[in-house]
Amino acid sequence: MELKQLEYFIVLCQELHFTRAAEKLGIAQPSLSQQMALLEHEVGMPLFDRIGKKNILTDAGKTLLNHSYNVFHEISQAHAAISELQGLERGTLKIGSLLTVVNYLLPPTVIGFHNAYPNVELSVQGLRTGDIHKGLLQNELDLGITFLPIEHDDLESIPIYEESLALAVPIDHPLAHKESVTLQILNDTPSILLPDTYYLRQVINEQCRSLNFTPKPVLEMTTMESIILMVKKGVGVTILPKAYLDYIDNKKIKTIPIQDPVITTQIGIAYRKNKHLCAASRVFMEQLITTVKDKRLY
Repeated sequence: MELKQLEYFIVLCQELHFTRAAEKLGIAQPSLSQQMALLEHEVGMPLFDRIGKKNILTDAGKTLLNHSYNVFHEISQAHAAISELQGLERGTLKIGSLLTVVNYLLPPTVIGFHNAYPNVELSVQGLRTGDIHKGLLQNELDLGITFLPIEHDDLESIPIYEESLALAVPIDHPLAHKESVTLQILNDTPSILLPDTYYLRQVINEQCRSLNFTPKPVLEMTTMESIILMVKKGVGVTILPKAYLDYIDNKKIKTIPIQDPVITTQIGIAYRKNKHLCAASRVFMEQLITTVKDKRLY
């Protein structure tokens, strides 16, 4: 069993389509089929059920996939441990961060880290919560900045601060003079919200259910920038993290605290359990925690 075969196998599991997987790997489709045939011969069991044009993982395939991730995890651990011997003179650090905090929280830490350790290749991706967890589990990310708690046995987390959500309305909206509002406002006012698949929307939905109603936005959009644009144009109001609204400081939008209930989310640093945290990871975490304290977000 070769590492190359396991690499091909993982990509095929992600695509479940030989042609697309081969294109992603940059190899010919017959070569991929041949390598998978050799891997199945080595395992002694089929890894995929081929039903028409669809490929479905067998139980043996699911088992091998789990162990394949562990194999590459151990290899990355070895690289990290060896790189540790060279300190912070070289290496890579891949971070997945919530889109809500990429702009207002990470820049000071990213700039400070890069200035101090310019030879460490730093990559920061703005991702959704589920994609951050997936990236950590599949060893595509070293650290994640995500919502807590995380309910997964293979992930560890460190809380860093709690943020509150606030209402954003156009500056000329009838609510703009309010000092605070209740969440009931979503039952009475046209709103623009993230889709149900987003964690923030799920938090809002849960709080609304406690007040015996379900929010029915006039528009759902997948980026905060597009939501803010629609609010500015008077399409409706929205609820977003107060720290983000304070950061953008849009003069055409009024931010209003929400009372009864106050809605908060916990933000933290996540990483794979039993993962060797290299010097770069540890230093970045320390600098991020310092940034949080400086911004008084805790």
